[in-house]
Amino acid sequence: MDFWESDELAAHRDAARAWAEANVEPEWAEQQHTTGCHQTVEMHVRLARDGILGAGWPAEYGGSDVDPDFARAVFDECALRGLHTDGWSTTVMVARTLEQVGTEAQKRRYLPAALRGELMVALGYSEPDTGSDVAAAKTAAFRDGDSWLINGQKMFTSTAQVCSHVFVLARTNFNAPKHKGLSLFLVPTDSTGLAIQPIHTLGGQVTNATFYTDVRVPDTALVGAVDEGWDVMKVALVYERGVGAPASLTQTLSRDLAAWARQAGRPDGMVAFDDPLTAERIGRIAVDELVTRAFTKKVNWLVHKGDLPGIEGNMRKLFSSEATQRHYSETLDILGADGILAPGAANAPAGGIFEHAFRAAVVTTIYGGASEILREIIAERHLILPRNRPH
Repeated sequence: MDFWESDELAAHRDAARAWAEANVEPEWAEQQHTTGCHQTVEMHVRLARDGILGAGWPAEYGGSDVDPDFARAVFDECALRGLHTDGWSTTVMVARTLEQVGTEAQKRRYLPAALRGELMVALGYSEPDTGSDVAAAKTAAFRDGDSWLINGQKMFTSTAQVCSHVFVLARTNFNAPKHKGLSLFLVPTDSTGLAIQPIHTLGGQVTNATFYTDVRVPDTALVGAVDEGWDVMKVALVYERGVGAPASLTQTLSRDLAAWARQAGRPDGMVAFDDPLTAERIGRIAVDELVTRAFTKKVNWLVHKGDLPGIEGNMRKLFSSEATQRHYSETLDILGADGILAPGAANAPAGGIFEHAFRAAVVTTIYGGASEILREIIAERHLILPRNRPH
């Protein structure tokens, strides 16, 4: 395999940069940092207006004629400017799931709305008592005539404060086995009985707890068959762990850390990068970044072929999240005492972005499937290891 890197988006970089210069407001990145909301609604509106959200989607469901590579280059450019698009990422996961398992009526209702920027979906999987074991959900949904009543609580419903819907996993049959009796619903966030409570995290992002008290949704909000929600979840989790939104493939830690090391003076008159050990450590981070890119490209290639990259997505997510935590721990070690200076502190290296990213990386091995669960899936389904081992 040839691992030589080529910039397949090179033809679109200048146009993407021009789009960002004309449409991205300089204060948006700081607003995301200070508010903890990793989705800027106004930028989302502009991306939809120019057909960037619809790039690569079928025309019958609202797709645009914008080149998907240009759209990827735009998301790259936004990411390089420090902007997150978490709400769009989760929306793409749900939209791709609907494309796979939704009814034709749901596809024609929800997909065009998402690509117009009118529908944005947060994920309502985890609960206070279950964490990553989403199949143990206790939130209940009972049929009431031609609608459903939902009662329960969800945790870590990130960006729900700016989303139009939550993709809620609920138990519809309490007598069924753990992975049976589950169903998924698209619940509007303006529903009577739905409350959103912010939770401030170590990494600075504001996530949410969402509470459902006799929240009524029509039968058309049900995605997939009744009591067969786990089959739908398996599709949704593939997209969460492996594909997600057409976000940036550009990982910049090694670049940013090398830039700091080349100008960071030492008492002996040399710069940090002159230390062979420091240069080697940055090089190892760069290698891991390339491996993550290779995993991501493999997953995207499988999706482009029409495959569902279940194992590959789990492998990508496991490697990238574990590597991210190692990288930022290594980074603070390289920076020394100054590494613990937070954004806003005087003399913080690179304005404190390394310290902030270190805190934010803590959750990466938890959301989208904890590393322990991903290892079990890979061991059982890819390596065909036994589920139970003898004592």
